[in-house]
Formats: sequence, C-alpha cells, structure tokens
Amino acid sequence: MEERQKHPRLTGRGRALAALAAVALAGTAACGNAAPVRNAPARQPLAAPTSTATPTPSRTLPGPDEKIPANAARLASALKETTAALNDAIDAWKGKNGKPPADVELLALHHQRIYRYAARHPKLAARAFARLPKGLAAQAKDNTRAIRELLALAHPIKPSTPFKVQPARPAAELLRHFKKAERRFGVEWEVLAAVMLAETKFGRVKSASHVGAQGPMQFMPATWRAYGMGGDVHDPRDAVMAAANYLKASGAPRDYQRALHAYNPSQAYVNAILLHARQIKRDPRNYYVYYNWQVYVITTAGERRLTGP
Repeated sequence: MEERQKHPRLTGRGRALAALAAVALAGTAACGNAAPVRNAPARQPLAAPTSTATPTPSRTLPGPDEKIPANAARLASALKETTAALNDAIDAWKGKNGKPPADVELLALHHQRIYRYAARHPKLAARAFARLPKGLAAQAKDNTRAIRELLALAHPIKPSTPFKVQPARPAAELLRHFKKAERRFGVEWEVLAAVMLAETKFGRVKSASHVGAQGPMQFMPATWRAYGMGGDVHDPRDAVMAAANYLKASGAPRDYQRALHAYNPSQAYVNAILLHARQIKRDPRNYYVYYNWQVYVITTAGERRLTGP
C-alpha cells in the first residue's frame, strides 16, 4: 500500500509516530476489535432555528459516509460549500460546551474526508483547487499536502491489532493548555495544537504505540522522564507542557524546523505540523475544524474510521 513506512532514518520516537500515523491520519477502516462505525442516512436535516419570524429553509448535512465527488468541478463545489457551512457552524459553537453539536461534527467529518480523498488523488485535487477562491485554494493545498506528508509515514497494521480510543477533552479546555504552555515556554500554541492533532487527534487515541510511546503527545518513557517535569504522561495538561518544554529545549521558537525534527526526525512530519499550524494562525476557526477531525486506521485488510458520528 502507498502508506507504507518510507523513512528508514526514523529513531524509536519516529517509528512510534509512523505506527500511530496509520491510525491517527489514515483512511476509513477500523481495527477488528474496535467498536464498529455506526451507519447513518446519506443526509440528515438541520432543523431551522426556532423563531416567530419566517423560518429559513433547513440545510441538509452530509452523512458520515457520503460519497466524495470524483469530478473536479463537483469536488471544488463540495469543498467550498462544506467549508462555508462548517465555518458558520463553528462560529455558532466555538467550543462553548464540551461536546460539539451534530452539525459541526458531520460537516467537519465531511471536510476531513474531502481532504483525505484529495490527498490520494493529486491530479484531481489540482484541477479542483484551481476553481476555488484564492484564500480557500491556499488552505486546500496546505491541508492536502499535510495529510499526504503524514500518510507517507504510515504503514498498515493487522486488523486484529488491539486499539483503544476515547473522547477528546473539550476543545476550550485543550486550548487553555496550549496557551498556558505558550506563555511559559514561548512555543506557539498553534504548533502545539498541530502536534496533538498529528499524534493522537487531540487525545482520542488512547493506546500506546507498538514501541511504547504514550499519552496525547506520544512520549517515549525516557523522553518523558527528561521533560515531563514530574507530571502524568496521560494528562493532557501535563503532556502539552512537556511537549512545549521539549520543543523549547530543541530550538523552538527560534527554529521550529530543528525543534520539530527533534520531536520526530522526519521532514514530512515537520512539514505537516507547520502547514497545519499555519492554517490555525490564518484563521483560528481551523483549530476547531481540526479538533473535530476523527481517528482513522489503515489495516492490511482496508481502512475504517474509529471515532465520530
């Protein structure tokens, strides 16, 4: 498969991420012992707001498994419409409560699936992105390249491999941790968020890697002992602080290339983190978009989603 490991230079820390990438950033098929993904109707109606005024027409939401267009014009239209609807839904939510509303979850999942499809079909993606407004086209290129870079690190795992997932901590809570770590260590919160996105989809991945990396920021035991500051590797606050501590010691914020390469010695990984961080900086709503991207796993028998609606 195209997602097999291609970076023999990776150390134990790098191999941990490579295995994890097969789960956190791969396709559409779950491990054999994971809870099956629930099927849903192709589209679900979004109720019009309650009001004494004339109600606005309801908007249909994409189903969890809605087909991704294979035509450039329709793919561009789907991405443009989904992004606009998702941004509106995020503006209405913005992490105000713990669980994202259904419209945010469904739109974010469709958004993620469009980009995953685009990453695997670069010629189609190039034709589709050429039809987008300049700003959205730049965002689309960044997201697609980041996914493609991380897929290059992944390799399939056996369908029987045990794997555990869990709900993410609330987006607002994690954001507080990222910003507190930025204030203490000077490492930009957007970079820390991008690392947690790549490593465990904001803590949804609970299992340790096959070489023993643990927690929402995926630390090897020896690295945790050096930079964990006595905290709990599984606690999101402690893990984010430790990641900022490690990145600071490795050259951030002066040299993110060097610092991220120390975190995982792969240029593909470095590129992906910086691309996602750049999109969060350009529009903070992208933090909430990425927060709602789900966990996928690549197995030797195919791909399946492990979390989400």
